[in-house]
Amino acid sequence: MYNTDESIRAFAEASMNVAYQKRWPLYLSTKNTILKKYDGRFKDIFQENYETNWRGRFEDAGIWYEHRLIDDMVAYALKSEGGYVWACKNYDGDVQSDLVAQGFGSLGLMTSVLVCPDGRTVEAEAAHGTVTRHYRVHQKGGETSTNSIASIFAWSTGLAHRAKLDDNKRLLDFTQKLEAACVGTVESGKMTKDLALLIHGPTVSRDKYLNTMEFIDAVAEELRTRLSAKSKL
Repeated sequence: MYNTDESIRAFAEASMNVAYQKRWPLYLSTKNTILKKYDGRFKDIFQENYETNWRGRFEDAGIWYEHRLIDDMVAYALKSEGGYVWACKNYDGDVQSDLVAQGFGSLGLMTSVLVCPDGRTVEAEAAHGTVTRHYRVHQKGGETSTNSIASIFAWSTGLAHRAKLDDNKRLLDFTQKLEAACVGTVESGKMTKDLALLIHGPTVSRDKYLNTMEFIDAVAEELRTRLSAKSKL
């Protein structure tokens, strides 16, 4: 394993920036009791950056930073209801992000957002990749039920960040209504198969879920309703 103090410091700064913007507490997880030098360096640099640059702002915002051992943090995550930023080393993050996504819903609900330390440059994408298996079925003319929420949220996240940079309140309002439309559609009982499986089990019948395009149409209809409601005010 190899890293530099500079890259760890940039990671710490980006993590604290995200936590501060969200007004959520920040946790860093390592195994510094075993990897004393390598993981210990992460622990030390994060703490140093927090004390030097962020403690005052965190305390004013009513949030905090804490280091926890990775095994303790995993146990905490499994019983928690979220509402915090979890800073992980690369391998830990790769594994635990999928565990959290599937354990609390579906990979189809998870976006991946890369944030530069300056907080101005971001990249948002769906974390599930290209869903090749579904695409092969689609190519053969078969019906698919692919959850598009992560892709929608990737766009809404990017647009929301653009709106904040430009102070564009109309665009920010649109992104918030788009995300709310996704949530509202699912809460109304209209969902793709991956979510229906969580409710009805592995023998879920076809009438319990929508196919790919049906779900997109349902979200679009919900969005139109929310946008028109605003225009009538």
